[in-house]
Amino acid sequence: MSWLGLEGKTVLVTGVANRKSVAWHIAKILTEEKANVIYSVRSEERRKSVQALAGEDAPVLVCDVEREEDIVRLREEVGKHTNTVHGLVHSIAYANYASGLKPFHETGKADFLQSVDITCYSLIRLADAFKDLFDAHASVVTIGISTTRMAAENYGYMGPAKAALHSSLCFLAKSFSAFSQVRFNSVNAGLLKSSASAGIPGYIDSYLHAEQLTLRKQALKTEEVANTAVYLLSPRSSGINAQGIVMDAGMSVNYFDKDIVRKAQRPD
Repeated sequence: MSWLGLEGKTVLVTGVANRKSVAWHIAKILTEEKANVIYSVRSEERRKSVQALAGEDAPVLVCDVEREEDIVRLREEVGKHTNTVHGLVHSIAYANYASGLKPFHETGKADFLQSVDITCYSLIRLADAFKDLFDAHASVVTIGISTTRMAAENYGYMGPAKAALHSSLCFLAKSFSAFSQVRFNSVNAGLLKSSASAGIPGYIDSYLHAEQLTLRKQALKTEEVANTAVYLLSPRSSGINAQGIVMDAGMSVNYFDKDIVRKAQRPD
C-alpha cells in the first residue's frame, strides 16, 4: 500500500487542457497511486482531447463553471459514478488577454468580473455543490500563485483574481468546519511552462527572468507542483488546512542575487 493512502479514493480533477496542464500531472500521479480519477473539462471539444489522454475508460465530464446549470449537472453526473468524493482539484483560471497588454487601471469591468468568476468563485460554487458528496475528511486543493504582492504588469487583473482565490480558502475551511473536517489548501506556484501561461503577454521573458532568480537557477517544474498537490490531497497532510504552500524554488528570497543585480546595473 502506498504511503500516501490514496488507493481506492475518488478525486475529481478539474481543469485539464493538455499534457502540459498542472491538473494533468496531478491526475497522472493520482492514477499511479491507484486513486479513482474523475475529470471535469470545460467543453465537449476538450472532453474529446482529454479522453484520448486519460483513456477510453476514464470518466470525463463537461462543466463550464460560468454556467450554474453545468455545475448542477456535474454534481449529478459525479454522483452516478461514486457515492463519495475524497478530493477535489481546482485548477481553473482565466483572464482575457485578447486585446493585448493594458495598464491595470484600464481593466474592463466585464473582463475583471469574468476572471474572478472563473478563477475564484468557481471554487466556492463547486465546494458548495459537492458538500453532501464529500467524505467527512475530504481534501480540496487549488492552484494559486507564489505571491499576489508583486505587480507583474503582464499578469494584470489575474493577480487580484488569484488573491481572491487565496483569501477564499480560509473562509471555505471555516464554514465547512461547522459540519465536517474537509480541508482547503492551495499550491502557490511560481512561473511554469503550461498551456495557460502561453496566453499571457510577454510571459517567456518573465519565465526566463524568474528562472535566473531561483536559488538553483532552474525553473519550477510542473511535476513538482503536482507532487505537492497530491500530498495535500492525501491523509498524510491531515494537519494542513486553510494554507497556501509557496513553491518558487527559492525565488522569493533571491531578488538581490549578485549576478542579477550586476546585470541590471550594467546590462552591456
